[in-house]
Parts: sequence; C-alpha cells; structure tokens
Amino acid sequence: MLSAALAVIGALVYGSADFLGGLAAKRLRSIVVTAIAALSGLVALFLAQPLLGGAWTGADLAWGVLGGVVSVVAIALLYACLAIGPMSILSPLTAVVSAVAPMLWGLLVNREALAPVGYAGLGLALVAVVLVGFVPGERIVRPSARGLFMALGAGLAIGTFLIILDHTSDGSGLAPLVASRATSAVITTAVVGFLALTAVRRGLPASSVLAVAGPPLGAMPSGHADLEHATTGSIAAAPATARAWWLAAICGIADAGANALMLLALREGDLSIVSALTALYPAGTILLAAILLRERVAAVQWAGLGLALVAGAMLALA
Repeated sequence: MLSAALAVIGALVYGSADFLGGLAAKRLRSIVVTAIAALSGLVALFLAQPLLGGAWTGADLAWGVLGGVVSVVAIALLYACLAIGPMSILSPLTAVVSAVAPMLWGLLVNREALAPVGYAGLGLALVAVVLVGFVPGERIVRPSARGLFMALGAGLAIGTFLIILDHTSDGSGLAPLVASRATSAVITTAVVGFLALTAVRRGLPASSVLAVAGPPLGAMPSGHADLEHATTGSIAAAPATARAWWLAAICGIADAGANALMLLALREGDLSIVSALTALYPAGTILLAAILLRERVAAVQWAGLGLALVAGAMLALA
C-alpha cells in the first residue's frame, strides 16, 4: 500500500512539474527549460542525498549515468513524435508504452506475483492512462509510421528509465538519481551551448537561442510532454522571461522530487505496480491547468481520472 501511495503522489508531482515547465516553455525554448530544470534538480538531489544517506557504489552510479542518457533519448524522441503528431494519438500511446514495458519486465523477468485484484487494477490503470492522456481534436488524423515509431521509442525509453532505477541497490539512497540528473544536465547544457555557438557563427547573439522561436513545442526533463501538448490553447498570457527562468528551476526541483518518490516506491513495492501508477502523471498537469488556467477538461479525461482512482485503490490492495 505504501508503494502505491508513493507512486500516485509521485505521478501527481510529475504532472505538476510538467505544468510548471510548460508555462516556462511559453517564453524559453524547451531545450533551455530542460537544461535549467536538470541543473536545479541536480542541486536539489545533491543537497537531499546526505539527509537520506546511502552508499556511492560504482554500480549504482553507472546505472544512474545510463538512466540519464536514456532520459535524454526519451526527450528527443518525444519531442520529435509530438512535433509530427497527431498529439491526441501519439501522446497516450507513449504513456501506455512507458507503463507496459516496465510492467512486463516486472511480471516476466522479476517474476512479480500479484493478487487477482492487482492484475485487474493493472488493466484498469492502462485504460485510465489512455483516457487521461487523450486530447480530443476536431478531426481525426491518421498518424504516420514515423510518428508511431518515435512514440513507441519514447515510451520504451521512459519505461527503460524505470527499469534502470529498479536495478539500483536499496542502500544507494539518492545517489543513482544524482548521477542520472548530472548526466542529463551535462548533455542538455552542451546542446544549448552548441546552439549558442552556432548562433554566434551566424552573426546572431548567443542569447537568441534562449527564447521561443516558432511554435512552443517541447518536452520536460522527465521525458513527458509539456503543457503545450496537454492543451489545445490557453487563456493565460505567457510569463515574463525572468519568471520563466524561475518556473523552469522550480520545475526541475519538482521533477527531482517526483523521481525520488518513484525510487522510494520501487524499493517498497513491485515495478509492475509502480510503472502503471507513474504513467498517470498527466492527471497532475490536467488538474492544475483546470484550476489555475481554467482549461477545459474533456469528459473522456474526467472518466480517466475516475478510473485512475479506482485503479490506484485496487493496486494498493494487490
């Protein structure tokens, strides 16, 4: 029950982080938001690590570095597939794959055994993931093979990140997450630096790569879609650039907290259950958008939220 509760809370915090990052992405390029969030999250995890204790072993740090690389791959693939669209199909597909991959690993490889109510809860959770992540559109667009391939790849990468964290030792504390976030920070900061250098060579100021240019499309450090992908429009004005930097930094801290909750959930319970509940992260984004931005929540999404609560209760009893 504790594991399920931690996973649900972590999913809501994930959604909150994406909400904040999405607001920041209205002013700053998503890769810049991701880099800022990676750095602030790294600082938060580094400061929290001594409080929780844990040994810094080479194996756990290696798993963390691998997780950081995988998370960057997830961001790149998610960015690409959602840019191709249609979002209403590819977004929930990514979420489902990110849940199914570690779920199957837990059941088939780790030999996790659940009570009958647990298996029913897993199935219900997958349905909830599809409904919560579904963004109704005015017309149905058939996804391209390329978009589907990238959505599957993004989902597999996100699910692989969970599997990697599940391989870390219980006595490592937050060390694997520190290594993972440091890796992500190095990679994303290097990308921003390369973009700035390219801009300078073209005769443009380095700061020109920071602001949004074109459609505000992006992804957050967790590998999830940002707020622009979760809504069809916003009545709120874009935040000032200075505020966007703060929002990106807070996004990183929230995302780091969600990662920590997910890691604790994995150490308390089964990978199959944690992965199914973590994939419900869009619920946090949708609820905050509805409350703070007065975004309209579709009936299908409300149904998904209701099923998510039922699935969470069933998995807590598993």
